[in-house]
Amino acid sequence: MAHVTFRPRRLREKRLLRRMVRETALSIDDFVYPLFVTHGRGVREPIGSMPGQFRLSIDELLKEAKDAASMGIPAILLFGLPAEKDPRASEAYAEDGVIQQAVRAVKDRVPDLLVITDVCLCEYTSHGHCGVVEDGVVRNDPTLELLARTAVSHAEAGADVVAPSDMMDGRVGAIREALDESGCTETPIMAYSAKYASAFYGPFREAADSTPQFGDRRGYQMDPANGVEAMREIALDIDEGADIVMVKPALPYLDVISRAKSEFGVPLAAYSVSGEYAMIKAAGQLGWLDEKRAMLEALTAIRRAGADIIITYFARDVVPLLEHGAEA
Repeated sequence: MAHVTFRPRRLREKRLLRRMVRETALSIDDFVYPLFVTHGRGVREPIGSMPGQFRLSIDELLKEAKDAASMGIPAILLFGLPAEKDPRASEAYAEDGVIQQAVRAVKDRVPDLLVITDVCLCEYTSHGHCGVVEDGVVRNDPTLELLARTAVSHAEAGADVVAPSDMMDGRVGAIREALDESGCTETPIMAYSAKYASAFYGPFREAADSTPQFGDRRGYQMDPANGVEAMREIALDIDEGADIVMVKPALPYLDVISRAKSEFGVPLAAYSVSGEYAMIKAAGQLGWLDEKRAMLEALTAIRRAGADIIITYFARDVVPLLEHGAEA
């Protein structure tokens, strides 16, 4: 028998030894839990394509927020469903908008939980696009003012972090300037810097009722084929004042996450989007995958690629597994 100098299997046989030499560790501190908020009371409406996720009225949101905080999850990310939609997304920046009300309620009742707000217009516009539409075209510069107003309204309601997801050029700079002018100089921006025009957003669009009424979003979200462009987008957002940058989706873009962390070294978030969640959930329910192991493996891969923060609908599911030392 040939002499084997080194046997990597020596460090794999025993579970505790595997844990000791593990290169990547998931932590509760890594997670942000996305939640959908709607008007009304006692509303807990299941989202069909996202088993275990709901559209929540503010009273139900508070229950979810308290549970998340009690589990040690540090942050939630809020998306709003307005009472009415119009071409200029009026409720996005209204003082009594659903997100503004939700932020005030959560910060009052669960003050130690970080509240991040998605800053975009698509849930609030009657046409479903992320910006102002003129002559059938999404206009970049007229949109910036509305995005800035939205971010300021969120910050003034008490949001800890604002997260612009629209992919308009220059929106981070416009939001930073507006926040500073309004006295919200300490409010960080988590920019969706490399947000791709992805098929993996399908379940989210059902959840947020944000499907475009015409065309698609390829004119402003990134081409999935491009990686170098993602680095330019991230660099621009950092120059404009982003405190945290993000890659979205996560699993199909692990290479972009890895490259972004290597090139910039700034705090980096990755959004494990609705389609990633739905695929694992559906395959688990059909018995085609071990859902818990697949979930842990996917989240570990995102962390291993370089993400400091993982936005995931699995946040509440994964915490008990981590506490019990579960392995992917």
